[in-house]
Amino acid sequence: MNKNKIELPPQEQTDLFKTLKTRFEKNIYRHKDLEWDKIQTKIESNPEKIWALNEMEMTGGEPDVIRYDDKSDEYIFCDCSPESPKGRRSICYDHEALEARKEHKPADSAINMASEMGIEILSEAEYKELQKIGNFDLKTSSWVQTPVEIRKLGGAIFCDRRYNQVFVYHNGADSYYAARGFRGILRV
Repeated sequence: MNKNKIELPPQEQTDLFKTLKTRFEKNIYRHKDLEWDKIQTKIESNPEKIWALNEMEMTGGEPDVIRYDDKSDEYIFCDCSPESPKGRRSICYDHEALEARKEHKPADSAINMASEMGIEILSEAEYKELQKIGNFDLKTSSWVQTPVEIRKLGGAIFCDRRYNQVFVYHNGADSYYAARGFRGILRV
């Protein structure tokens, strides 16, 4: 994560919290038993999380709380944009795949972008859980964490939703498409 950008200016923080609160209230079905004031208090005590949420928002992720983990005492934010975030598309899977491309390299990779933003790319299980609270990626697809065994062989996995079903696919990790990005998760 870029340590120089941890502190978000006060006005930008205010604007971000307003956006997050509005989205939280508009989509209460995602988090029925949770209270925004408690969530905001927890976020405010973690400046690096504020910055990460802003990065998610600025790249088109529309982050929202999807659950509370009582074991770890963390609120779980996830990209809830209808389609894979626009500011994170046309990227390959990871840095190794990016470096392996001889020509026509994409600007970045999903794993690197997530790291720079201070978030994690969704696992396949997390992606499937997200799809239980809404219909996401009906026209796009999203890279998800790839098992080491698959990655060692040059592959990576991604998911989407078509025909009212969640599908998991494989592709070369160095591939990239205008309609494929990644969704992130942030624990606060």
